[in-house]
Amino acid sequence: MEEFIGAWTARHGATRDRLLPLLHAMQEEAGHIDDAWVPAIAKALNLSRADVHGVVTFYHDFRRVAPGRHVVKLCRAESCQARGGAAIEAAAARRLGVAMGQTRGDGQVALEPVYCLGLCAIGPNALVDGRPVARIDAAALERIALEVAA
Repeated sequence: MEEFIGAWTARHGATRDRLLPLLHAMQEEAGHIDDAWVPAIAKALNLSRADVHGVVTFYHDFRRVAPGRHVVKLCRAESCQARGGAAIEAAAARRLGVAMGQTRGDGQVALEPVYCLGLCAIGPNALVDGRPVARIDAAALERIALEVAA
């Protein structure tokens, strides 16, 4: 990953304001930000390791471990919760065989929380591999389960 960091900073700059764009690029490339990469990021941008670690751990969208092959994000915002989101979350965990915030042991699927997808009028909602799915019910959950099993 040091090679990637070097090439990226050569193209985009190596100032502290490049931290978030670099982290996004790294996650796009590798799927996550490994803790072992923090020293190289800090050195490249002349930041402390604590600065980099703080940013990676503050933002929920940065993963510190590789995600599942498929990522199902369920909305936990108020509107989706009012429309039965907690029951959908429990059913999804059972049906997909993975607890919220975890990746299943076979690496096939991760179940993650997300806080508002902007589809509040038609919830509960999810993102399945980056694709929005609205009005999640038992039938929709079954379609999602079949999709991520493929």
